Amino acid sequence: MALTESNEFTIGSVAPNFKLLNTIDNSFVELANVKGKKGTAIFFICNHCPFVIHINEELVKMANDYLEKGISFIAISSNDAVNYPQDGPLLMKKTAENLNYPFPYLYDESQEVAKAYDAACTPDLYLFDHHLKSVYHGQLDDSRPGNDIEVTGKDFRNAIESLLQNNSPLAIQKPSIGCNIKWKKE
Repeated sequence: MALTESNEFTIGSVAPNFKLLNTIDNSFVELANVKGKKGTAIFFICNHCPFVIHINEELVKMANDYLEKGISFIAISSNDAVNYPQDGPLLMKKTAENLNYPFPYLYDESQEVAKAYDAACTPDLYLFDHHLKSVYHGQLDDSRPGNDIEVTGKDFRNAIESLLQNNSPLAIQKPSIGCNIKWKKE
């Protein structure tokens, strides 16, 4: 596991559109059709990364807390499923069902969506306003596997609350840290 920080994603940048397979129900999901009335959270995650496993319950809890407030949530896995079969669509579906994901879990087989977002790690977390303009790109909170800090989602929740209150984007946005995205070999 290579420890990787998220890349910079300029606040105010528009979310690149996509149309990806939802592994939960085998439908195709287009960003424009699932964006939230007040905002949209996009998570680049995967099944096997210990950093994602560490925060999965909080991602589900947070989505359940904010879905009714107009924030939509979308999870995307862009890992190379040939070399990392545990991150393939069938096991993605199982993970989503086992954890009761209240959001689609999309498979970015070509990895083009991850590249469009300049995603680097799992988890790589983004928040966009109702116009799909970026307002947050950073960590969920300070908790990491083994550091004994409770997972609360504090930083991402603060970003959502700031968005819901029509405040400016948070001034401090710490990068997310996790496993590198498993890129296909050219």
